[in-house]
Amino acid sequence: MTVFRKKMASGARLRGLVAAVATSVALSGCGVVNHMVYKTTGDVMQGFSRNHTVPYLMQSDDLAMGCAMSEATAPLLMSFGRVTSEPDQIAVMLYLSAGGCAEERATGHELDGMAKMYANDGTGAEDAFIQKKRAYMVAAKRYFKGWQHHNAHYGNPDDSECPDFGDETDEFIYMAGLLSGMQALSSQIQAASSIGVPFNTGSVVGRASQCLDNNQWWGAPMGLRATVWAMIPGTQPQGEDAFERLAAAQEQGKEAGVRLGHVFHAIAATNKNDIALVKDIIRDFAESEKTVEVSEDWRFIDAMAGNMLVTISDKLWMENTGHRTPIGRFGSFWDDQRAPVETMDLDDLL
Repeated sequence: MTVFRKKMASGARLRGLVAAVATSVALSGCGVVNHMVYKTTGDVMQGFSRNHTVPYLMQSDDLAMGCAMSEATAPLLMSFGRVTSEPDQIAVMLYLSAGGCAEERATGHELDGMAKMYANDGTGAEDAFIQKKRAYMVAAKRYFKGWQHHNAHYGNPDDSECPDFGDETDEFIYMAGLLSGMQALSSQIQAASSIGVPFNTGSVVGRASQCLDNNQWWGAPMGLRATVWAMIPGTQPQGEDAFERLAAAQEQGKEAGVRLGHVFHAIAATNKNDIALVKDIIRDFAESEKTVEVSEDWRFIDAMAGNMLVTISDKLWMENTGHRTPIGRFGSFWDDQRAPVETMDLDDLL
């Protein structure tokens, strides 16, 4: 009887071991299957976003929608990097757009602070400017992530040759990464606190812009390069004139229907504190609304340029009047000379 019990116990242990092994294999199999499903899904999502979502968005002029999309979907799309290759190209676009969302909030706080300064509300102004710096900190971190993903995919421009672009979208994302790098440095400066963006990033971006076809991209690569020359001492090559190049990029953008060149020109003029030139650039953009046929494929970029110029205009108006650019007055300013109004001498009618 004792021997029988021992055999029964031994058999139970063997069955338990077999069951445990079978369960382990089954669970392992589920894990493998799940990983394959996740990887396939991630690859599909990356390809779809690059080949369809980005071009679709670029044909829209709804900046707020693009902003909301990037902030909402970035964690989802980036999480696929845990199960497949890191989605570096999509990351460039997501973090550039999400950085723009944070920067938009920062400029809103800045304008509120300027309004309070105009109203002699020092405490309120100080609080608004603190919020501005916090928002710029968020913007800098997001832009910097975009720049890092750009370098992960295309290589650090200082350590590698120009990449061989596969198609137009590939080249556009490269340019978006350069913009992200520039904005990361600018936002870090605005935040008045370092988040690790190297201070030579502007120079690196300027050199890397030579990898892009200036004619294909509406004069923007030259505009970006000339902005670096205008803002960073010692970067302008001998025989070049940054503002001549910027003016040319502005005209090229108008002809192409993507007026990003106006923004580069205005940023450089603002840095130089040439307010008269800044006003002229804004006037030119506003007047071109009547004549320029915006590119159907790049409406988003043109709308973004317009929005950035409205922000610059708002700052000028706020500083001098205490309020933003009035509705219908973009392209004009508080101190413009009004055309004389003809009056009738009523004495002649009496």
